[in-house]
Amino acid sequence: MTVIVAAIDCGTHSTRLLVHDGTNTLERLMTITKLGEGVDSSGRLGAEAIARTVAALRSYREVMDRHGVERVRITATSAARDAANADEFFDAAEAVVGTRPELLSGLEEGRLSFRGATAELDASDGPFLVFDIGGGSTEFAFGIEEATAAVSLDIGCVRLTEKYIESDPPAPQELLACLSITEAHLDDVAREMPDAFGAKTFVGLAGTVAAAAMVEIGLPEYDRDEVHHFRLSKEAAEDVYRTVAMESRADRSHNPGLEPGRVDTIVAGMSILVRIMRYFGIDELLVSEADILDGLAFSLFDA
Repeated sequence: MTVIVAAIDCGTHSTRLLVHDGTNTLERLMTITKLGEGVDSSGRLGAEAIARTVAALRSYREVMDRHGVERVRITATSAARDAANADEFFDAAEAVVGTRPELLSGLEEGRLSFRGATAELDASDGPFLVFDIGGGSTEFAFGIEEATAAVSLDIGCVRLTEKYIESDPPAPQELLACLSITEAHLDDVAREMPDAFGAKTFVGLAGTVAAAAMVEIGLPEYDRDEVHHFRLSKEAAEDVYRTVAMESRADRSHNPGLEPGRVDTIVAGMSILVRIMRYFGIDELLVSEADILDGLAFSLFDA
């Protein structure tokens, strides 16, 4: 008997849904909700941010009902970890979805992302270093068939944008701050996960990495088949970084593949991406659109 499951990830920047039947993906949706907007400075989730996210969840509930979803797992990550009023959001989300969000630790987030990202990959291409550049945090996980080590860093495209980027286009010292802060955090990965430098395949996840691929390809609209498992070279990533970093927001918005919701955060996100590639000597990475959502869905089939 086929069981239909749903995984929902309430991230700092976007809220996403995956509906799966164990063999096929039935729905994969993403809405930029900016749940973590202002959290770094206020320590609280804003009322408007909660309302945007709950509205997305309400529409996702309709999609789940249409597919006859039987099991649901909904998680919250960096923004909720940092917010004093996370329960306020959890109460509202539970009322709409029917399942209370789980607050994942950064390490749990990394391991689930690794499981989702590597499920389709050949173990002979391992060991893998998987990194997920989120809005509020960036997770690293290392292993072959499962993650044997994971590290979570408090850097993300939203967090660095709110802290360091004020000018339009960004000033050189603002770009340097993003790169330097990222490097300081990567030293933690090197110390806690020294095997990371021995990875055979590097896998990049989340919106910043996908946006870099789309800009490089020149995709006017998102096409998962084009983005998933695209091989992004260091040269291409550096080129995208230089382009978006030198442009104003208005000019940046005209890049094919850069959706409106990422125009403000892409510079900080690309700062993190290029610094990771420089730090670990990555000449090419595999872009994966399979990520924590897939890991969450697989965990529901384990039950």
